[in-house]
Amino acid sequence: MKNKLNNLTNKEWLKFQKSWFIHNPPPRKKGVLVHPAKFPETMAQEFIEFFTKEGETVLDPMAGTGSTLVAALRAGRNSYGIELNPKYAKIAAKIIEDERKVLGEKVEGLTSKVINGDAANALDLGLATFDYVLTSPPYWNMLRAKGSENQQKRRDSAELDVHYSDDPNDLGNIEDYAKFLEGLIEIYKRLKSLLREKAYLTIIVKNVKKGGKIYPLAWDIARELGKTYTLKDEKIWLQDNQSLAPFGMGSAWVSNTFHHYCLQFRNE
Repeated sequence: MKNKLNNLTNKEWLKFQKSWFIHNPPPRKKGVLVHPAKFPETMAQEFIEFFTKEGETVLDPMAGTGSTLVAALRAGRNSYGIELNPKYAKIAAKIIEDERKVLGEKVEGLTSKVINGDAANALDLGLATFDYVLTSPPYWNMLRAKGSENQQKRRDSAELDVHYSDDPNDLGNIEDYAKFLEGLIEIYKRLKSLLREKAYLTIIVKNVKKGGKIYPLAWDIARELGKTYTLKDEKIWLQDNQSLAPFGMGSAWVSNTFHHYCLQFRNE
C-alpha cells in the first residue's frame, strides 16, 4: 500500500496507533522555563511525523515558546506559529534560531516563522494552506488559581511567569468558563479554511478542576469542535514521573491528574 499520510514504516505506524502512551519529557531549558505551561518538543515531533510527510507545513496558533516549531524543524517540516504575547514570541524566535544552527544543513530551505499576533485574527495574517495543526490551549484561567504548590514556587521566583499575560485578548484571562470555551472554539473553527482538505488537527488538552468541581474542557472541546471537524480519535498522554500529593486525604476524593487528551480532528 502507498503511504499517503506520512513517511513512517509499517511498524512505526502501528506503534503510534496505540490509544495511550507514556511520555515523561526531559527537563525544560531556562528559556522555555519562563513560560508557565508548555508541551515537550519530543512528543510534538512524534505527532508531526505521523500526521505529515517531510516538507509539508505545520501550524500552531498558540505557539508559546515554540515547541511545535522546534519539533517541526527536527522532523524536516515547515512551520508557522502565532503567539499573542510578544515576550514569548521573542523567546520562541531565539530558540528556533538556535535550533537551526544546531541542525545546520539539514534544515536549509525549511521555513519556521513565529508571528506575534492574535490567533483569533489568523485569517488576516496572509497565511497559506497548512497540512497539519498541532496545538494546546490555555487551560481556562487555571494559571491564576492560588494554592498550587508548583504555582507557589513560580510566584517565589522573579524570573518565572505564573500566567500567560495581562492582555485582555488572552483567553487565559476570561473568568467565565462558558465564554472562555466559546472564544476558544471560535478560534479553532476559523482555522478550517487554512487547513487543507482531509488534513488533521490535534489538540492536546486536559479537563480542569476549580473550586472543588471538574470542568470537562477536553470533552467540551471534543463535542463542540466536532460540529465543525470530524472527531476521529483520542490518544491519552500519561505522565508517571509526577509526585503524588495528598489532596483531600481523610475527607474527600481529589485525584492526582497526570494525563492529557490528544484529540484528533479531521477537516472533512
